Amino acid sequence: MKPTRGREAATMKDKKEAKKPAENKVVGKRKAASRADKSDRKRAKNIASSTNKDPNKPKRPATAFFVFMEEFRTSYKQEHPKVKAISAVGKAGGEKWKSMSNAEKAPYKVKATERKSEYEKLMAAYNKKQESSDDEEEAESESSKDDEESEDDD
Repeated sequence: MKPTRGREAATMKDKKEAKKPAENKVVGKRKAASRADKSDRKRAKNIASSTNKDPNKPKRPATAFFVFMEEFRTSYKQEHPKVKAISAVGKAGGEKWKSMSNAEKAPYKVKATERKSEYEKLMAAYNKKQESSDDEEEAESESSKDDEESEDDD
């Protein structure tokens, strides 16, 4: 015997409907269209942020794992010349890295910290250069405003 729907079930349904006004309900193709609009906005936002990247900015340094992988790739390719899949090299490198002790990882960590310190020096120089170029741009814009004002006065 099935239990009958009581007042509680009916009120729960009413509450759910009350939460969503009829104007905001999206049905069928409209729902897919709104999703497409959202993905287009995200894509446009990503494109806008990627176009603002400065090619002169120093690249971030590799972590200890990636320093290890640089060395591991060459040795793995020599041992397994027939394996062409990049994923196989990555998996093997990851497994070896996990199995290594901290003492074995230490030289890679040292190299990574050296690269990081070098990166920080480059970033400091880059930031100084950016600040100086921003100051020059502001000075140029102020001088051009002054020129425009003097032309208006004539």
